[in-house]
Amino acid sequence: MSAITSHILDTSRGRPASGIAVSLEHLQDSGEWTLIGRDQTNDDGRAQQLLSDSHPLTIGRYRLSFELARYFDEMSVESFYPSASIVFEVRDADEHYHVPLLLNPYGYSTYRGS
Repeated sequence: MSAITSHILDTSRGRPASGIAVSLEHLQDSGEWTLIGRDQTNDDGRAQQLLSDSHPLTIGRYRLSFELARYFDEMSVESFYPSASIVFEVRDADEHYHVPLLLNPYGYSTYRGS
């Protein structure tokens, strides 16, 4: 499991959201975002392989982006947000960062999980 993980729960269905593409980027000193990992949520709605061994966790800002449009389209559910992005800060590279996304067709929220 990587040092950064996520879990997506579809609160409108009361179920995990599987098959959602998730990307992880790191903010460089130049101000540009660099893609450092990709994953897709599994049947339990978890993305656990976002940060590979070749990209060790460092202090800085990271961005998780979730591609939501296909997920809702496949269920024939009208939705408002085609994607969602969460920017967060890593202050201790020795910790694990779990960033869940609570999702419904017209809103989402997030928090730092454990």
